[in-house]
Amino acid sequence: MSFMTMLSNKFSLVDPAMALPGRAEPIVTPGIHTVLGRPLDLAPSAGEEEVLFGLGCFWGAERLFWTMPGVVVTAVGYAGGHTPNPTYHEVCTGRTGHTEVVRVVFDTARLSREELLKAFWEGHDPTQGMRQGNDTGTQYRSAIYFAEGSGMAEAVDASRATYAAALKAAGHSRTITTEIKPMGDFYFAEEYHQQYLDKNPGGYCGLGGTGVACPAGLTV
Repeated sequence: MSFMTMLSNKFSLVDPAMALPGRAEPIVTPGIHTVLGRPLDLAPSAGEEEVLFGLGCFWGAERLFWTMPGVVVTAVGYAGGHTPNPTYHEVCTGRTGHTEVVRVVFDTARLSREELLKAFWEGHDPTQGMRQGNDTGTQYRSAIYFAEGSGMAEAVDASRATYAAALKAAGHSRTITTEIKPMGDFYFAEEYHQQYLDKNPGGYCGLGGTGVACPAGLTV
């Protein structure tokens, strides 16, 4: 593979026809959350919802969400791409189309969609395209993948508009590049990535926001 091809893979989404083939079998069997004590693949119960958030490197992003009251369980993985059951190293080539995401299951009676989205917008810079800070590549793009019919789509649209207005008012010239679409396939990342900063408290956390607050619950 040429250098220019590798560079293209890093900053533009791969054509589905050129994506890596992947595999039929999952690369990992989901275990138990090391902090919350629940199965990583726990399905939402009545009154709970599931959403996938991409905020760059998923290590720090997962910790951001598991600390929020009302979050039932979190897990890290890959979404938004084409390759079935990709490995971390495959995702990092840019040839799977996936971004690193955190799967969040939350109790809507204890944590509103608006407060959850506030944490998302403020926890990273959603205007950077295919990067977050020094982490560059399509796997670090900002993304929200929502469950259809949950009401999250409307909440996302409203919060995006609100945060875009807040950024503009604060003098930020770049526009929000967050990929927003219905949830597709989610693939659990390798075990060593799950709750990484619980297992490695001094490990790398790439989270860094714009410094602009998102007014939760407000509409433009």
